[in-house]
This record gives sequence, structure tokens and C-alpha cells, in this order.
Amino acid sequence: MADYNPANFANRPQEEVEEIARKGGQSSHSSGFASMDPDKQRDISSKGGKASGGSFEPGSERAREAGRKGGKVAGGGGWMFEEDEEDLLQAED
Repeated sequence: MADYNPANFANRPQEEVEEIARKGGQSSHSSGFASMDPDKQRDISSKGGKASGGSFEPGSERAREAGRKGGKVAGGGGWMFEEDEEDLLQAED
């Protein structure tokens, strides 16, 4: 027999499952961005990520290096090998 898993609806009392269903997919808690005042959401959204300090000084060598690496690993289904990185760097020159 499978272990009890409260995240599995089959393991919950029917009344509890019905209560969750009545909420129609709405959040069962009220926290986070979605529950904020719409004006506050707009204010945060208008900054477009600029509010975050980030970890790079704009224009620094570390920022440029990270930018060069960005996207090289993504989409390939795995990490690239050092030989691949060398080929890519030579192609950029």
C-alpha cells in the first residue's frame, strides 16, 4: 500500500476536497504578488526588474563575462564541454 501523502487528493477527506474544489483554482492563501493592492503591483511592475540590486556592477568585467556566457548552455539539453566553450570563444574573435 502506498504511503500517506496529504498532497494527493485521494488521501484527503471528501469534504476537504470539495472545499478546495469550491475555490475554483483560486489560491487557498493570501500572500505574494497576486494578493497585493493593484496600485502596489503596478508600481513594482513598472520598475521592470530595476528594483533588484543584482549582483553585478553595470559595465563590470564580471557582468560582460556573464553576458557572454548567457544562453550558451540553454537549449542544448545539457552542460557544454570546455572544448565547446573554446570553439565558441574563438568564433567570437
